[in-house]
Amino acid sequence: MKPISKTAFYCCGVRMLDAEGSNPACGDVYAKTFMNEEGLQILETFKNETNPNASNVARHRIIDDFLRQELVSNPNLLIVIIGAGFDSRAYRLKGGTWVEFDEPQVIAYKNERLPITKCENELQRIPIDFASESLEEKLLPFSSPGPVVFVIEGVFLYLEESAIEQLLKTLRKLFPRHKLICDLMTRQFFEKYGKTVHQKIIGMGASFKFTVDNPEELFLRNGYKRKDKISTIEKAVSFGLLRIPRIVLKIFLRTLTAGYAIYIFELG
Repeated sequence: MKPISKTAFYCCGVRMLDAEGSNPACGDVYAKTFMNEEGLQILETFKNETNPNASNVARHRIIDDFLRQELVSNPNLLIVIIGAGFDSRAYRLKGGTWVEFDEPQVIAYKNERLPITKCENELQRIPIDFASESLEEKLLPFSSPGPVVFVIEGVFLYLEESAIEQLLKTLRKLFPRHKLICDLMTRQFFEKYGKTVHQKIIGMGASFKFTVDNPEELFLRNGYKRKDKISTIEKAVSFGLLRIPRIVLKIFLRTLTAGYAIYIFELG
């Protein structure tokens, strides 16, 4: 797999460990399905990264909770996951029409390990070589004036700002009424807390590229409104994944709580 795709094993692995625990925060029971020998070796590399691991699980749970709420309001909602990795939400959440996009080798591996035929919801998996194929052309058959939710998790960190702007332009063009949920990291957070885990990611051939002072500014500039911002660290504490007194978070670790978060944007 390509270097960025390899990081999907890390994210999947920490969800597997969470699901095997006594009090799962995310409870992704399908995560173990995707973990092969290579994946377990990658996970071993990150075993001591307590805070990033907890934040990763909390990130996934926050997005789960948001999608559950959206599906209560609209059980037939179209949910598009770009850079899906080993996402199993179509199997775990009730309702929705799901479309997953990722590299061909990731899609082939997912189809082998967890076939679409086992999914109770409508699900399509679309292979795309992000480096050589047009995402706009792949998205065009799903273009809709109706409500759509895009999930872009663990992706923007690895993209140049120009590539993110082009992606947002494509979404605006094809889906005039949509919400976007994603994770963003500030430069200050990266400099203070993210360097050790980043060195391990570099060791797999990938690297962070989009860590700026105010990452949401790019989205506001492209016609989005921020509907919510949820700290992954605060949620990791509330889910029991991290043991940090709340008063310490509020007073002494403001950079930690605010610097890496889930953002919910709406076009309009």
